Amino acid sequence: MRSGDDASFREFAREKALPLRRTAYLLCGDWHLAEDLVQVALIKLYRVWPKVRRKGPVDNYTRQILMRCWLDERRRPWRSRENRDGVVPEESVAPAGSADAGISDSLLRALAEVPPKQRAAVVLRYCADLPVAEVAVALRCSEGTVRSQAARGLDVLRAALKRQHDEAVSGRSA
Repeated sequence: MRSGDDASFREFAREKALPLRRTAYLLCGDWHLAEDLVQVALIKLYRVWPKVRRKGPVDNYTRQILMRCWLDERRRPWRSRENRDGVVPEESVAPAGSADAGISDSLLRALAEVPPKQRAAVVLRYCADLPVAEVAVALRCSEGTVRSQAARGLDVLRAALKRQHDEAVSGRSA
């Protein structure tokens, strides 16, 4: 890669790494996995950077790569699911300087209950504040599918938040 392309990629990566990491975290709920996903996405983008950069803005293409990396990670057969038996083996701590920018723990727990495609639509549409057309490009589906997936995801999210609220209220009164 030419030095000009290399410098422009470094600048892009510096500028977009934190927003991409936040989006990845909202998708997967794990800071370490989010960092891994962003690194893999940036490596894949680096391989095609000169070609992609010539075509114009690459933000949407980068989100598309990140989404594919996340979905690929979820499909891996060796990936073990978390045991949700209520026992926390160790305290999960976000890396230094990676505060979740005001995202509450209850919202993160509720997002974890939303199915993957619906979660992707909700995160990109409402957390990343992208228009429906850009979300459709990133998810490789129609705008109608984005609207329906986001609406269903919001329904699941609302139900999870209501359940959490009801549990908290019943826990206080007991």
